[in-house]
Amino acid sequence: MKDAFSDRHPIVNFIFYIGALVMGMCFIHPLFLLCSLVLSFAYYVALKRRCWKYLLGMAVLFVAVTVINPLFNPEGVGEHVLFTYFGGKPYTLESLYYGAAVAGMLVTVITWFATYNRVMTGDKMLYCFGPLAPSASLILTMVLRLIPSFQKKARQMAGARKGIGKSVENGTAYEKVQHGMTIVSSLTSWALEGGIVTADSMRSRGFGSGKRTAFSLYRMRKTDAVLLVLMVVYMGLIVLCACCGGMKVEYMPQVQIAKLDTVWTALGGLCYTLFLSIPVVMHIWEEATWHILRSKI
Repeated sequence: MKDAFSDRHPIVNFIFYIGALVMGMCFIHPLFLLCSLVLSFAYYVALKRRCWKYLLGMAVLFVAVTVINPLFNPEGVGEHVLFTYFGGKPYTLESLYYGAAVAGMLVTVITWFATYNRVMTGDKMLYCFGPLAPSASLILTMVLRLIPSFQKKARQMAGARKGIGKSVENGTAYEKVQHGMTIVSSLTSWALEGGIVTADSMRSRGFGSGKRTAFSLYRMRKTDAVLLVLMVVYMGLIVLCACCGGMKVEYMPQVQIAKLDTVWTALGGLCYTLFLSIPVVMHIWEEATWHILRSKI
């Protein structure tokens, strides 16, 4: 079953990810970091299902960045020094907190980008940016398409060479390198030949000879418009709360966090949660509806 949020209009998908990524990089308040972290992982799990390796890798990255950060930011008040290292440099609790915030922000942004690659396909990118910059949009779409094509072709070549005993897993270390370079050389030749064929095809179809037009199946439906307005309202309220100090936080030299009992923090946290939960809620609602309809058959 397809994801409900992925079926929305490309503008709706793009506006959501712009808001999620920008605000995810700007807000390092613990409440907002936790909200973004949980909901980004929830949507990633909803899209991929079997993703324990990814979750484990992100957990290791989170711990590593958290622990390593105080080694490069030895700041904080004196009474919160946990221990010293390298000639008396302090390993402070404040730096550890800041490292956790940076790690949470990094993991969240990576996870949102991982879901972005599954939701914002090449045709959606071309639809969003084609009217503004046709040539740049076309190049970007071709580059994004080239990466998975390269991976698929490399697996095919590696499988074919493995059948004749010349894969990167066979032979001595020198032979393994030689086999790998052969695959890379073949991939390069395939890409160059494909580029020439694509260029000839575009020239024969009159690319660049006149004003460019585009065909698209996307139409802004009423539900898309309502969802877009709702997201804009949420983002406006979140920015307002941030300007009023609802997301204010300092980790060094002393931890100062805006309390949750303030109006702007509570309102901002609520709007932020509702905004980021849109893809997850839509996915769960679609699956629940699907299972209910199937149970009535």
